[in-house]
Order: sequence, then C-alpha cells, then structure tokens
Amino acid sequence: MAIGIVVFPGSNCDRDVRWATEGCLGYPTRFLWHETRDLTGIEAIVLPGGFSYGDYLRCGAIARFAPVLQSIVDFVGEGRKVLGICNGFQVLTELGLLPGALIKNRDLHFICDNTLLKVSSRRTGWFSERQIGEEFSLPIAHGEGRYHCSDETLLQLQEDDSIALRYVSNPNGSVADIAGVTNKEGNVLGLMPHPERACDPITGGIDGRTILETLLT
Repeated sequence: MAIGIVVFPGSNCDRDVRWATEGCLGYPTRFLWHETRDLTGIEAIVLPGGFSYGDYLRCGAIARFAPVLQSIVDFVGEGRKVLGICNGFQVLTELGLLPGALIKNRDLHFICDNTLLKVSSRRTGWFSERQIGEEFSLPIAHGEGRYHCSDETLLQLQEDDSIALRYVSNPNGSVADIAGVTNKEGNVLGLMPHPERACDPITGGIDGRTILETLLT
C-alpha cells in the first residue's frame, strides 16, 4: 500500500513530501493528479503545501471542488488517514473535513522561519510517540496561516481534545495558539508547519519524521 500525494495546479511542496516519505522513510509513494477519482492502492493521503489553483479566490476554496477531493471525503469516511500541510490544511477546512479557517497572518506578512511547537493532544496516533507539552521545531512558510474559529468551535475542539499542536510563541495570531487540529475521529490532521522539511538531519533536522511515519502505522 502506498501514500498518495495530491497534486493541484500551483502545488509546490508535493515533491518535498515525496522526497521525505519515499527518500527518507522508504515508503511507497505516488502522486495523485487533482482530476483523478481513483484511490486504489492508497493507504494514506497527503495534501501538500503550495498555492492550489493559484489561491486566486481564497486559499483552498477552488481546490475543494477537485474530483480527487470528492473521493477523499469517502476515503476519510472509511477511517483512513489524511494529512493536510499548510495549503493542504486550508483545503481541508474549506472542504469541511476540519473545522475553522486559515486567514491572513496578524501582521499581514509572509512568514518563513523555524517555529517551536508543543504537543497539545495525544488522543490520536499522530502524536502518540510524544508527550503532552513536549516541544519540537518545524519550519513554517505562509501568509495566510492564522487559525480562526468561533468561540463555539473552539470550545468543541477543546472538548473533543482535537487541538493537536500549539505554537510556543505565536507567529501569526492564531486563536489559542493553534498550529494543528484533528477531526473528532482522529484520522485527519491539518497543520501549518511543514514536517516534510524536517526529515533529514543534514537539511533540516528530523523533528517532522514521527508525523509522516504515522501515515502508514
């Protein structure tokens, strides 16, 4: 079984993810063009970072209508894992598979930096290898990464223990310092930081490995 990486017009981190999953971790990986509906042989899916369809309307707003996304809704319903990174997180919120929205950063600047994160939930398998409050670092690169939701949604996230990651020092103004959330079932994770850029000790450390390893465990 393989990991599938969705490729939209405007994706620019799809090859980075494949380099991490296949090159660093040795997992069979293949690209899924946005027009496909066939997920045969796919065990888990990654929606990578980038600018799907140019983000001309709103980040992820056009991508959510892609044929592959309709198949992914059923894929998630079967309990299979989906990881949305940066633009992929935005797509998942637009699709309704994750609550909330990603809006322009607090200071309206694009941020590209290494960011310290802390684990807020071990309820799902994504972070079961880490401890609550454990800190680690991942790169971020976004202009619209500020997580926003209503007070009611925030309360529900807290009750469901679905806030997976928080920023130690909030770089973008995200509500409650949120850097990543899961769905209630736990098989969908969206996060703004890039774990695929932290899978090699030479190029960026290995703090992102455990997240990607969870795709096939």
